[in-house]
Amino acid sequence: MSRVASAIDAARSQGRGAFVGYLPLGFPDLQTSIDAAVAVAENGADVLELGPPYSDPVMDGTVIQEATQAALAGGFRLRDTFTAVREITRRVDVPVLVMTYWNPVLQYGVDRYADDLLAAGGAGLITPDITPEAAPEWIAASERTGLDRVFLAAPTSTDERLDLIVESSTGFVYTVSTMGITGERAQLDAAARTLVERLRAHGCERACVGIGISNAAQVAGVLDYADGAIVGTALVRALRDGGLDGLAETARKLASGTVLAPDAA
Repeated sequence: MSRVASAIDAARSQGRGAFVGYLPLGFPDLQTSIDAAVAVAENGADVLELGPPYSDPVMDGTVIQEATQAALAGGFRLRDTFTAVREITRRVDVPVLVMTYWNPVLQYGVDRYADDLLAAGGAGLITPDITPEAAPEWIAASERTGLDRVFLAAPTSTDERLDLIVESSTGFVYTVSTMGITGERAQLDAAARTLVERLRAHGCERACVGIGISNAAQVAGVLDYADGAIVGTALVRALRDGGLDGLAETARKLASGTVLAPDAA
């Protein structure tokens, strides 16, 4: 079983849903982003999702876009991804997924990327802009290395597409709560619950919901029907506005929403 799946299952055995925390690498600088990831892991995250900055982040909301642009302006390079993952996994025993657009992986070389991520202690990739049928090279590399491959399912996905996503994903299926870019929302779309139900019907064992989750109440609401809640913007804002201490406090508050009701545990 994958390290990510094991972490989700371990949370469930403790009567919790999983808390997946996202942060961009290189913001506000490389070392602080490493310390920030460690702080999130030490304050309740079961899985870390780290995003190397990208010049055209089509799925990211304003807060994350500003952070990633600052990271690029500060000189972040692709190879820094592996430096960060290596340092984070040395300090905390939480699986680290890299959330990356596909073009940087292609430019680096798919097999080389997989090998370097594995050597750094990474657990796998979340690939938001590539579909399973377009990713045979990555699927082969992940099977060779044992890295997780997390594909995205959206409310607009057809039944045929959901079959393919469930069959091709390992670790969990990234379940997009609402159409559009990342960011906090006052209410999560009911479409997320329906999508998770559809994924279950297609054999999905672990579905984590992301996009729009910003507080402990929303985490708890999502975990009423999903296996994990993915939070990004709220953590990035906390780091930007409150530094590492503010980030740690926000992570603790979010983690408090993961305790399941007795009938759901």
